[in-house]
Amino acid sequence: MVYFYLCNYYGSIIMKEYIFVRQNKQKWLQYEREMGDLKSIPTKRLSDMYQDITADLAYSQSLFPKARVTVYLNNLALALHDYLYTPKKVDHLRAILRFFTYVIPRNVADAHFELKLSFAIFAAFTLVGVILAYQDIENVVDTLGYGYVQMTLENIKNGVPTDVYGRSNESDMFLFIALNNLRVDLITYSYGVIPILGPGYILMKNGIMLGEFQSLFFLNGVGLQSMTAIWIHGTIEISTIIIGGAAGFALGLGWVFPGTYSRKEALKRSGLRSVKIILSILPLTILAAFFESFLTRHTEYPLFVKLTIILGSLAFIVYYYIVLPRKIRKEEAL
Repeated sequence: MVYFYLCNYYGSIIMKEYIFVRQNKQKWLQYEREMGDLKSIPTKRLSDMYQDITADLAYSQSLFPKARVTVYLNNLALALHDYLYTPKKVDHLRAILRFFTYVIPRNVADAHFELKLSFAIFAAFTLVGVILAYQDIENVVDTLGYGYVQMTLENIKNGVPTDVYGRSNESDMFLFIALNNLRVDLITYSYGVIPILGPGYILMKNGIMLGEFQSLFFLNGVGLQSMTAIWIHGTIEISTIIIGGAAGFALGLGWVFPGTYSRKEALKRSGLRSVKIILSILPLTILAAFFESFLTRHTEYPLFVKLTIILGSLAFIVYYYIVLPRKIRKEEAL
């Protein structure tokens, strides 16, 4: 009787070990392959791997303490543990590069809804601005101011539609525009504490202003000519407003829709994510101010040069804030 009992007991253990190994073998082999180059694995992925392997190890130790699979899992867990918890010399340059090439795009990927919402609101109110401008020029005057509109009309009459960008000293203009646009970025973001309505209000104002401003030139027959100058800096400048709006939405929506987290934890997570997004546009805002101060004024540049700057700026924005985040998310899903 004892013999048959022992046979059934150990047979059951062997069968459980066989099923356990069969169900998890491919996953462990995948982990082992990835661990061949630990430095290239994102921190979150390393953390997930370590938690999964230690959970499997605990299960194996409880049921098959002397089995080869337990030894195997223990070796994997030790390798990850040593790598994760051994102090490392910080490579600051590598850390900065990783922040801009992975951390920011990864957080942008998590805010894809907010980015689309921000773009949709801005585009809608830009169209509203165009309609208002074509309805009555007084709408443009109310938004941009009588003096500015008259100066622009005078410039158009004199054959230099965008001369406003060439009247100030380049360095003074750069400093003023950079500080002003950084202020707008931060205000747009801070308005995120009022979910939807806060950033939406800033996007509405800027969208209407853009629509009326650009329409002013089209109404006077120099629309395309003005665009080849304005959008030298405007491509990046307008993009930063939209991305800043997305960061503001991400901040506010985090605590309004906390999901499975407490509101405090949700706000903390959305705050960290949105701060990384807003940090990414600060250098771009400064770059746009540089373009506006030093390049936009040169209307004599060949059309090819102007289009290269405009399309190059657009290509960078699309790649960094749309293509790269999607690529990173897709790779993590594999």
